[in-house]
Amino acid sequence: MFIMAQTAAGQTGGPSSAGHQRRLFMDRVGRYTFIAMASCMTFLIFAVILFVGQQGFQMFSDVSPVEFFTGALWDPTTKHFGAVSFIAGSVLTTLLAIGIGAPLGILGAIFLSKVAPAWMVRIMRPAIDLYVAIPSVVYGYLGLIIFIPFLRDVFHVKAGFGLLAASLMLAIMILPTVISLSADALNAVPKALEEASLALGATWWQSIWHVSLQAARPGIMTSVVLAMARAIGETMAVQMLIGNTPQVPTTLFTPTATLTSNIVVEMGNTPFGSAWGDALFFMAFLLLLISLGMILLIRKFNKGGLEA
Repeated sequence: MFIMAQTAAGQTGGPSSAGHQRRLFMDRVGRYTFIAMASCMTFLIFAVILFVGQQGFQMFSDVSPVEFFTGALWDPTTKHFGAVSFIAGSVLTTLLAIGIGAPLGILGAIFLSKVAPAWMVRIMRPAIDLYVAIPSVVYGYLGLIIFIPFLRDVFHVKAGFGLLAASLMLAIMILPTVISLSADALNAVPKALEEASLALGATWWQSIWHVSLQAARPGIMTSVVLAMARAIGETMAVQMLIGNTPQVPTTLFTPTATLTSNIVVEMGNTPFGSAWGDALFFMAFLLLLISLGMILLIRKFNKGGLEA
């Protein structure tokens, strides 16, 4: 009788039917709200890319693309805008920072996921995540008072500013990204794979190197690419340590500049619509393209991990 009454109530539009209709309505509202928010974010992203790109490409009405991509002379007074020194500074600083920070971060992730006791992990993981919240200007100031005097005294150089100082600081700044994501990737590796390797006679380190790291490789590579994106887009810490001189670096202690540091130094002094300002906009457009390339790399690694 109770089931029949419920069925009758549903057929006649009773309380059960009204509640079901409300749930369907809320589902539709939530679905369309998320679609609208995603569409708005997509529009804003494409609007930024279009505006920066359109403004940046206007530079080529006054500056040759060959001069911009191959020239090393940056002199706004004579309208010479060769960006090789900034591109080289960005690439070399990022590669050096990754070469220092990525191995240290992966070793730290191995320690957290495979060696450290549980009580230490509970302390270190929040501490590592806390480093991300430190402003970059604080890192730059620490580099000024610690790294620069240290490099001057140890390597007997005049200033200490240059690629090495900026790269060392960037290596420290990317460590939380590499450690956290790599540790999560290693923790996701099934224990049965490591146990099978040990059962076949492999040592602990052989199991880590040939089994765990190989299985977690997509996640580890994703952490490295995200760290590269963080390093190449960093501004304040690099600007405080690299020397801000438009010249192609020849040594680790050559004062140079990056795309981001040059933009932050000169953008406030450039008239909007001038060739100088358009050149800075095109440098920002290059950074957007690099970020897009990083995202595509991450998607490739994630796809490879799913297929594996």
